[in-house]
Amino acid sequence: MTINPGDSPEGIPAATVVIFRRGPDNGPPEVLMTIRSREMVFAGGMAVFPGGRVDPADFDLGAMMGGSLEPDEAAHQIAVVRETLEETGLVIGLSGDIDAEKARAARRYLLETGDLASVLDHFDWSLDLDQLTPFARWFPKNEKLSRVYDTRFYIADLGTGAVEIEADLSENTHLFWSTAQGALDAAERGDIKLIFPTRRNLERLALFDDFGAAKEQADRIPVRTITPYMGEREGKSWLEIGEDLGYPVTGEPLDTVARG
Repeated sequence: MTINPGDSPEGIPAATVVIFRRGPDNGPPEVLMTIRSREMVFAGGMAVFPGGRVDPADFDLGAMMGGSLEPDEAAHQIAVVRETLEETGLVIGLSGDIDAEKARAARRYLLETGDLASVLDHFDWSLDLDQLTPFARWFPKNEKLSRVYDTRFYIADLGTGAVEIEADLSENTHLFWSTAQGALDAAERGDIKLIFPTRRNLERLALFDDFGAAKEQADRIPVRTITPYMGEREGKSWLEIGEDLGYPVTGEPLDTVARG
């Protein structure tokens, strides 16, 4: 049976991933970001992490999995695996005989079929979702956005810095590696643009000296749905989140907030 939540009042189910790699000269880790095409309805022209909406086929594949994951959670993690391969050419959350050449071939095959299950069968790969760690969940249902996504965030460690990436040029125009603080600095200079959740997550990611520290915090702080709300500080309207969610910055003046 195909499960298709569609654009429900509960929000469009989506998933995104923060992919870590080691920084040069033992410096801070770098994370992968993508610049969305300006033609995209949601977050056009913005710098975001790889990801997208959860497709019906992701729910189908998630429903077939056994193990400890609930089918809905499995579907979101499967969407991360699929979207990352499609958007960037990187293989995460999979195991088998995998190298750079096979990854390129798998991406082409996925773009042709649009179906991750077919990729798994064709290349004799299997899902390895233990590579993904739940990090956050954002659902801005109170905001006036063109589309409201209920997005689950994950983190994953690529390890090596020597990897090949290439934008898909349909949804994304550019891929780049940056430290979290470097991305925040680029936004301050006006080199990139960040929506509210991305900025808050980069501030949180800037706390960590390596992937292990990020994973330790993610494992320690239970994921709770974050729904930004209106607040007031010193007579000005602010967009706020809770104080106990692991984020060092919990609000921003409303007149500076970039939305999707």
